[in-house]
Amino acid sequence: MNKIEITDKIKYIGADDKTLDLFESQYIIPNGVSYNSYLIEDEKIVIMDTVDQRKKDEWLENIEKVLNGREVDYLIVSHLEPDHSANIEILANKYKNMKIVGNQRTFNMMPQFFNMDTSKRQIVVKEGDTLDIGKHKLQFFMAPMVHWPEVMVTYEQTEKILFSADGFGKFGALDTEEDWTCEARRYYFNIVGKYGDQVQQLLKKAATLDIKMICPLHGPILKENLEFYINKYDIWSSYTPEDDGVLIAYNSIHGNTKKAVEKLAEILKEEGAKKVVISDLARDDMAETIEDAFRYDKMIIASPTYDAGLFPFTEKFLRHLKHKNYQKRKIGIIENGSWAPMAAKYIKNILEEMKDITICEKTVTIKTTMNEETIKDMQNLAKQILS
Repeated sequence: MNKIEITDKIKYIGADDKTLDLFESQYIIPNGVSYNSYLIEDEKIVIMDTVDQRKKDEWLENIEKVLNGREVDYLIVSHLEPDHSANIEILANKYKNMKIVGNQRTFNMMPQFFNMDTSKRQIVVKEGDTLDIGKHKLQFFMAPMVHWPEVMVTYEQTEKILFSADGFGKFGALDTEEDWTCEARRYYFNIVGKYGDQVQQLLKKAATLDIKMICPLHGPILKENLEFYINKYDIWSSYTPEDDGVLIAYNSIHGNTKKAVEKLAEILKEEGAKKVVISDLARDDMAETIEDAFRYDKMIIASPTYDAGLFPFTEKFLRHLKHKNYQKRKIGIIENGSWAPMAAKYIKNILEEMKDITICEKTVTIKTTMNEETIKDMQNLAKQILS
């Protein structure tokens, strides 16, 4: 069991997973992920969420070590996604008198996941309801679409701890030493990013609470400088650019567009760009490129024309941005086409579906390879996007 210190009466019983290749079958997790679960010891015993089926045995062992023969009185279900709920039925069968605490949406959805009758074990809670378990008192706040409709968070009033469901989570096992912000940002925008308005509503609720610690369902327990983490979530969920910089997201079939992008990066730096990041959309981690697109205030998309339309990875990237509510950014476009350049037209069509996007007036068109004329055009584009 991970020796994670929370408090004397609140224990960590979760597990790290370093063997999973793709989180949600799409996101690369080189340092694994944690499935966090917590146990509160009081007059009543409470377990906060279960873990993924992959770590069932380790999780059950952790519970037994902490319980030392006691029974579980309540299971709080914050989120029904299987990486947190997979073992609800197993726990219910093991502890026959255990009550299951969730909101109405939780129990409406539960039959989709488990073939068990919970009708006599349900405690249905609403916004602001409390559960008294002794010295500790749990208060529940609904967080619909952060990032499923049944999500709720729990505030423990005595020790002032927010059990934040998927909020404030990150990729990476708990024994991984890495910067929180980068992997939390990649996690946020790719998983929760579409639901900024809903996150903002949850932050308003959190602002009314005296929070001393945040316990998410993934990633480290946050105990210090909570203002930093809350501020990051406020920036991210309001779609406000975090840093002054330029992401160049490109595709290149035979290397000519890549050469132009490398030249453009030099030009941008000469023109005073504070930060320039280049991403090959066909080869780099798409989730990390999505993260950078939201991180920086400017982006240049460089793409060849393909089958009289967009190169597939360019279209995938743009559609992903649209799906995640990309907005409030300035965009420049470079297209390449040996006989009929069309990429810019289709890039603009997708960008125009998004909110509050400023597209630079001048599109740079390359006919196969860059030349002096296209270099001048890129210089003009650099000036325009940095202005």
